[in-house]
Amino acid sequence: MSWKRELRFALISVSLVAGGLSPALSVQAQTPSAPEQPSIAKIDPPNWWASLPRPMLLVKGEHLDGARFTLSDPNLTIEHTRISTNGHWAELWLSGSPVEAETIQIAAQRDGAHTTASYTFAARRSPQDGFAGFSSADVMYLIMTDRFADGDTANDESAAEQAKPRGWHGGDLRGILEHLDYLQQLGITTVWITPVYQNRGPQSYHGYGATDMYAVDPHFGTLDDLKALAAALHQRGMKLVLDMVPNHVGAMHPWVDDEPEPDWFHGTKEQHTESNGDFKPLVDPHSTLRDRRAITDGWFVNVLPDLNQENPAVAQYLDQNAIWWTEETGLDGIRLDTFPYVGREFWHGFHEQLHALHPRLTTVGEISGSDPTINSAFAGGVKRTGADLSVDTGLDTPFDYPGYHALRDVFLKDAPMSRLGDLLRLDDLYPHPERLVTFLGNHDVTRFMNEPGATLQRLTLALTVLTTMRGMPEIYSGDEIAMKGGDDPDNRRDFPGGFPSSTAHAFTASGRTPEQQQAFATLQNLLTIRRLHPALQSGDEQTLRADGDVLVFARTLSASIRTQHILVAVNKGHVAQDFTMSTDDTALAGMQHVKPLQGDHQALSMAPHAISLHLAAESAAIFELH
Repeated sequence: MSWKRELRFALISVSLVAGGLSPALSVQAQTPSAPEQPSIAKIDPPNWWASLPRPMLLVKGEHLDGARFTLSDPNLTIEHTRISTNGHWAELWLSGSPVEAETIQIAAQRDGAHTTASYTFAARRSPQDGFAGFSSADVMYLIMTDRFADGDTANDESAAEQAKPRGWHGGDLRGILEHLDYLQQLGITTVWITPVYQNRGPQSYHGYGATDMYAVDPHFGTLDDLKALAAALHQRGMKLVLDMVPNHVGAMHPWVDDEPEPDWFHGTKEQHTESNGDFKPLVDPHSTLRDRRAITDGWFVNVLPDLNQENPAVAQYLDQNAIWWTEETGLDGIRLDTFPYVGREFWHGFHEQLHALHPRLTTVGEISGSDPTINSAFAGGVKRTGADLSVDTGLDTPFDYPGYHALRDVFLKDAPMSRLGDLLRLDDLYPHPERLVTFLGNHDVTRFMNEPGATLQRLTLALTVLTTMRGMPEIYSGDEIAMKGGDDPDNRRDFPGGFPSSTAHAFTASGRTPEQQQAFATLQNLLTIRRLHPALQSGDEQTLRADGDVLVFARTLSASIRTQHILVAVNKGHVAQDFTMSTDDTALAGMQHVKPLQGDHQALSMAPHAISLHLAAESAAIFELH
């Protein structure tokens, strides 16, 4: 019993004796107080599904220490209970999930006092209701929700807040829903949105600082809004990819000052290390555990608390969180933030469970850096010698960060086209290079059009390669209209036309500037060509020339009716290029007829064993050959 509770049994009064200064003490006996009532304020996950793997329920409340928990369904038992010493958290590890949907009562009893909470096991979604996965046949579009479109002004902050570069600007899920026509007209098939977690904090508009991993932030709308967006996309044959962050939470998360277990995080708010962003030790068989932990155990940017996935309860919580969002909304894919900062053992179990439940659902991981030997090490199916590299992460694909660097080096920094040839030469490092998600930019880097040397024509050339090379192209919202933007947060400007205060309206052709319309039409045409020619989606790729200013490659897809051959030729130089290439022993051997798809229709001529190309300065051409 604490000293505070003991004090309740006596009332000590101090008074002054009349006419004197000496205090007199009197002690009055009191009846002992009633036991403190246990309470349940929150349960994570907030619901579960029948026939799914057994859940671990994390209960948040008061006076849970010493409580005994029971379930109303006699077929369900609690196999293990762990309660925090302060009585704020209880882990209930259930024996399983019911076979049929039902709502049960969870009771907590302590010293004669008790409380109950309802908990629902719902029926699972149909396998056809989402969970489709993305592939190289798709085109992904990245939306930072707060900066795209404001569909509900009722959840907006003040005008002063919206004016701040790192403030909440008002973009929400309804805003995305209202512009699906725009995305479909452009040629987008898959929408990736940044995290929707509740993010309390003045600069948490981006979603990567969760304060509740089971709630949609009110700035973005509601869970029903997210479900409506997923349903609308599926009705159009489109897909939804949701950003998730198993590496860390926000600095204002309740766990930071009140951990469910003493080792819920790596370190504490008062004492922790900063994560090292150099991933080489993670793929070096000769590295030390010390150097690997400097990456996986540090707090991201020295601010965001690093979750300890080696703790079984934390790992279970994060596994369940991904399953919950997937089942609740019918997700088709997941983008996994800060992927290398989390240990491979966790990723292996995470993907093993997720893919067992949803075999078609796909994941893409963020592994920043320009080295393909590092990037490829995190792809599912890759096992190498040393450290933890024998553990398969299960990741469907990484983002092609090395490709991003190569494309920018070539088209913005005047690197030779051999830079791209060298990149493609290393594709054998990946079990599935065709799955790589390629891109020119995202919400973490300076916009392409903001870089020195960037022009609309350079953007056109880069987009031509991006949409025709192996992999699945990702377009960062605004790049299709040649938006500019410097370092964070300038690279996250509001989409023109998406907000009540917008003076420009780029969602419509009439509202775009001539430059915006030219960029939009160029990408729209490229994506139409890609959609109509499966060889550009999943065909083999063969490099015919990659040197100096010229890149020429072929995409070939064999089908039961006929084999499709696509030739892509790019000249990034300031002078025209004329040359002839032999087609013997290449993917183009025996081709006799040409169908121009984009560019100068007279740029290609064919002979029995060769092709001749005339490429104007800073030009690109695409042909179908028969």
